[in-house]
Amino acid sequence: MQRFDLRELWLPVAAMIGYALITWPVWQWLWFEWMSNEYYSHGLLIAPVALFLAIQRVRNDPQLRLRFANREGAGLLLLGATLALYLYALQQRAYYLAAFAMIGMLAGAVWTLAGAAALRRLAFPIGYLALMVPLPILDRITLPLALFTGYCSGALVQFLGLDVTITGNAVTLPNAELVIGAQCSGVNSLISLVALLTLVAYLLEGSVGARILLTALALPLALLGNILRVAALLFVARAWGAEAGFTFYHDYSGVLFFLAMVALTLPLTRALRFGSLRPEVI
Repeated sequence: MQRFDLRELWLPVAAMIGYALITWPVWQWLWFEWMSNEYYSHGLLIAPVALFLAIQRVRNDPQLRLRFANREGAGLLLLGATLALYLYALQQRAYYLAAFAMIGMLAGAVWTLAGAAALRRLAFPIGYLALMVPLPILDRITLPLALFTGYCSGALVQFLGLDVTITGNAVTLPNAELVIGAQCSGVNSLISLVALLTLVAYLLEGSVGARILLTALALPLALLGNILRVAALLFVARAWGAEAGFTFYHDYSGVLFFLAMVALTLPLTRALRFGSLRPEVI
């Protein structure tokens, strides 16, 4: 049986050190975004999860470990192209583009050092890193989502008998006037659910169609949870006033409704006929 030569490690180690040094400015930017951007506070967990999945994939696949001694020059094309894009984006201070480029650089490095077969086996851990990158487009969709949430929540509470008037994102109750702002758009729940359901779809045994469907369900689940949360907030504001709704209930209800949507993952995985954990991730 072919054995792995530890002397072959010097090039991967040198590549990792060089990669860390080159991409350090983007990691600093990502850290700042994770700490200050409520939409991407989950990004702090993505890289450790991806690293764990990659380690488990390598540990459980002896052939994959051996392939790290195989070099494929074709990977240099991807590595070179993404490195050029990274340097350009960094020079333009387009950090989110630089972050995507550095993920591409990682894929190119794996391809170069271990071959296309290894890259295919590590495609999910590498691709999963894309979910840690903050997107500037989010600022453009928060208001439309907030308006949609306000309309649906208002229609729901009206159906349930609450006296409420909705004009745009302004909500008028008999005892209070409220504004459905960006914080009620549900974008943070949507992004977190996408990351979570994508991970669940990878970890469990199941068909490709079931994996895609489970990930796609993040959008309706996030919207449903947010609409129910805002509707409940309107009932609280009607009963105890706007201050009670926005100073106490608003701050804690988001977590509760998010956990409720997460709890739906179990029956969803059963309905989609998912099995146990995949052997390569245990």
